[in-house]
Amino acid sequence: MVLGELPQLPYLPELPDRGLGADMIGRSAAMLVDIAVEYVPTGYRVTAKPGADHRRGVDLLRWDMDAVQEAVEKAGEAPQVIKTQVAGPWTLSAGVELPRGHRVLTDRGAVRDVTESMVEGVREHIAELHKRTGAQVIVQLDEPTLPAVLAGSLPTASGYGTVPSVPTADAREVLASVIEPLSAVTGAPVIVHCCDTRPPIALLRAAGAGAIAFDATTVDGAPGALLDELGEAWDDGTVLLLGLVPTRQPEQPVTLKELVQPAFNLADRLGFARSTLAERAIATPSCGLAGASEAWLRRAITLAQDAAKAFVEPPESW
Repeated sequence: MVLGELPQLPYLPELPDRGLGADMIGRSAAMLVDIAVEYVPTGYRVTAKPGADHRRGVDLLRWDMDAVQEAVEKAGEAPQVIKTQVAGPWTLSAGVELPRGHRVLTDRGAVRDVTESMVEGVREHIAELHKRTGAQVIVQLDEPTLPAVLAGSLPTASGYGTVPSVPTADAREVLASVIEPLSAVTGAPVIVHCCDTRPPIALLRAAGAGAIAFDATTVDGAPGALLDELGEAWDDGTVLLLGLVPTRQPEQPVTLKELVQPAFNLADRLGFARSTLAERAIATPSCGLAGASEAWLRRAITLAQDAAKAFVEPPESW
């Protein structure tokens, strides 16, 4: 479905409903080199050696690569590019525990070790995906937990306190240590996705993100500081992936005009010509489609394509 409906930017699908090892943290942990995880009642935890939980994540990822390779071979033509997603270093460090139960996030040395392991593992993943598809690989780092990391709002292992906030400079440094080598190996900008209502745009841009994905439907009520950050990013040439399409089928049918209006409103508020959308913006679903029905998945992909066309040439009736 992905290769057929999105020939210009297909991606390696994630299917988290398969359970353990298929979710974002388990799938990303399966890419780590020389670091294994197991699943305990509180979530994923670093363990001394790979067990059944870790092997399941590795197997699921390999099976997905097999499926994409088979689909490319059946299509008879390799896509020019293919996107793959992995949890960013802060979301991964917040979502995996150390052996004693504390988040990796709480130990600076552990964050460094996990980040270095992640970079090495994603490099291997990129090489394998390129070998199987013949396409240039684009990497997307998913950082939904980053705002909570910066705010110091994540609970501790006991549940009675919160993990201290990570300074912005440290967060930027760690992100840059991932973005720079991955961009170098792919030869393409790295996308960073944050579906929080207040994504740290300036931080992501300073860390080297060449494209930033966020939920554009929540921007109408955004504070001026966030709009300033978005304007500076856009003016600097950063591509914005605007989440416009609902992730689940809405109760009432949505028109194309209603769908793209937040994008037009954003361009207007930032003081850019609406034609900028066609040059530096991509229409996407507002977040992941794991909860969508197959029918809505197809419809959402179609609506995203229609929105992109509307960026280029809005209907005369608007």
